[in-house]
Amino acid sequence: MNLHEFQSKQLFRDFGVAVPEGRVAGTPEDAKTACAELGGSRWVVKAQIHAGGRGKAGGVVLAEDATEVVDVAGRLLGSRLATHQSGPAGLPVGQVLVEQPTAIARELYLSLLVDRAAERVLIMASAAGGMDIEQVAAQTPERIIQVHVHPAAGLQPFHVRRLAFGLGLEGGQIKSLGGILSGLYRLFTTCDASLVEVNPLVVTEAGELLALDAKVNLDDNALGRHLHLQALRDPDQEDAREAEAKAHELNYISLDGDIGCMVNGAGLAMATMDLVKLHGGAPANFLDVGGGATAARVAEAFKLILSDAKVRAVLVNIFGGIVRCDLIAEGIMQAVREVEVAVPIVVRLEGTNAEQGLKMLADSDLAVETASSLTEAADKVVAAAASGAASKGSSE
Repeated sequence: MNLHEFQSKQLFRDFGVAVPEGRVAGTPEDAKTACAELGGSRWVVKAQIHAGGRGKAGGVVLAEDATEVVDVAGRLLGSRLATHQSGPAGLPVGQVLVEQPTAIARELYLSLLVDRAAERVLIMASAAGGMDIEQVAAQTPERIIQVHVHPAAGLQPFHVRRLAFGLGLEGGQIKSLGGILSGLYRLFTTCDASLVEVNPLVVTEAGELLALDAKVNLDDNALGRHLHLQALRDPDQEDAREAEAKAHELNYISLDGDIGCMVNGAGLAMATMDLVKLHGGAPANFLDVGGGATAARVAEAFKLILSDAKVRAVLVNIFGGIVRCDLIAEGIMQAVREVEVAVPIVVRLEGTNAEQGLKMLADSDLAVETASSLTEAADKVVAAAASGAASKGSSE
């Protein structure tokens, strides 16, 4: 689960990490009030969305007076901000963060994440922080410092010294970095985070360290232990179909293609999508119905796929190990009867009760095509999607 910047910064404060003073505003009038509460004569207005790259997209603006703050807030609130991370559709801006500007001498990068291969918390840092950190990582990876922290030992002074020297810090700044790293590491482990990122961590003109931005991603699987954090979820920032899938205990991720995929098992789902790509198609989604899928859940999954207007064909690929193929067939028929289906459907069933499931589909009055192998299924669904795209093009 992703958090907004203002929510992440509150967590930073709770764990003793210094951040700029700011106020969140949901209306232009709230933004004006924030200026009065913060004081000063200039303010930074920052759109709150779950995506990076806001500055380059016009979502972070330095306002020279309170009138401009109100104008910028009015322009951003209620709009959709598109960044390189959000995609062309963008994300809705429901709140803005108003902060006093900071006199910056240097911009650094700092993050904590889980290195699954090393089974350690990985701290990454760079003296080349700021908006172009992705370019730095891609073109000059040697400028990224990496330090692994053993979970049994925790953060140690030598970790801090290595990072501080690599970032070119000195004197009291080393002690300050130690305090920031200690707070972020405690936040990471206490809140079951999957990512904590500060970009930029700035050295001010006064020589102090300040977390100018904050990004926190929490592990969804651990949210049951953190009900106060679970309440921070913003459903407006999530894909509506993905949110609906979670409600039905389905694993769904929306993609850009036009072939809907319904598979049981994450590995088989990825292999299915790879084969669709190999045969010239493009998956519209990742959808794992799970090993214990019921007919009702399959029906909901099918309706979820068909709710995507981009979908021109659907591929169902089920291996009946735990789940029975006849239940899958029942769910497909239930969904097709409940939803007006206007796209081709290709089904491949293998495993427990596969013959029974295929017979149920064959005996139904539904326009469902079956395949005996995954390769055949991929060929058929790619051809069906291409035919649908051609038909739409000619009708237009």
